[in-house]
Amino acid sequence: MPQNDTHPPLPSPKTGVLMVNLGTPDGTDYWNMRRYLKEFLSDRRVIESPPKWLWQLILFFFILTTRPQKSGAAYRKIWNNKLGESPLRTITRAQAKETSKLLKNKNILISWGMRYGSPSIKNELEKLIQSGCNRLILLPLYPQYCAATTATVCDKTFDALKSIRWQPSLRVVPPYYDHPAYIEALAKTLAKDLKKLKKKPDVLITSFHGIPKDYFTKGDPYHCHCAKTKRLLEQELKNILGQSCPPLQLTFQSRFGPAEWLQPYTDKTLEELPKKGMKNVAICTPGFAADCLETLEEIAMEGEEIFMENGGETYTYLPCLNDTKEGVKLLETLVKENLF
Repeated sequence: MPQNDTHPPLPSPKTGVLMVNLGTPDGTDYWNMRRYLKEFLSDRRVIESPPKWLWQLILFFFILTTRPQKSGAAYRKIWNNKLGESPLRTITRAQAKETSKLLKNKNILISWGMRYGSPSIKNELEKLIQSGCNRLILLPLYPQYCAATTATVCDKTFDALKSIRWQPSLRVVPPYYDHPAYIEALAKTLAKDLKKLKKKPDVLITSFHGIPKDYFTKGDPYHCHCAKTKRLLEQELKNILGQSCPPLQLTFQSRFGPAEWLQPYTDKTLEELPKKGMKNVAICTPGFAADCLETLEEIAMEGEEIFMENGGETYTYLPCLNDTKEGVKLLETLVKENLF
């Protein structure tokens, strides 16, 4: 085809990195919560059963009439009032910013988005492409693979690319549940936090987000990934702390609905531990890249209430990697390993 002098100028080629976490509502009021929950709970990767028509009835006539108020009240307990946003949005933005600083490469553009809510995957992809990114690295911020998290991020990304004429090359960062840099980052930050405690915990609970047991039997590798993370983390913590390292216990949190989920359940474990003489507990959430509602409200607040009401004496929540030096170094490592 003959050249056209009116062809729009093309920016110099760059590599774009899109970090994606689960999502966040834009506000804690009923309508913002309802919009967020509708998008999240309409995803068939998240809710696989009952049949779609029946689930839509349950969702619109029951869940979305009451749950927005309950979830909004929970979010208000942890809301970043200074910035008017959830901690997950604040931290994810900081993770992208600090990773970009560490890379110090003007040809690598770091962006961030949310699977549900804003900023959306589609909008952030379009921005990266308009900035000249002909190569894209998709980094789902889920160390352990799960169809309801990692796969749905990929689904949404592929859907966004369908509408783009000149598609960039795409690479998806694989799950990093056993990556040495991930285990090292977890162990170093947890060791520092544990050393600050006045009393050694009887047990360190590693609480991961749960999934229905049915997802596991269908072939989801999530449980195996969580178990391996816990095992490797315990080994590394023992290398650092020696005899002062508490035993680690794997549990699963955040179950929803009547179906059986992966066990043991975190809340039930917290009820039972004091009765077994374990009255001093520390708890961490290695499957979360950033603190959010499920860590700050469910684990740090509700978890402590459950534990103390059942005879516990000391309860300490240990934060996620977030935008700590170790956490950002891990993200830099993952990006560098996947450059192409």
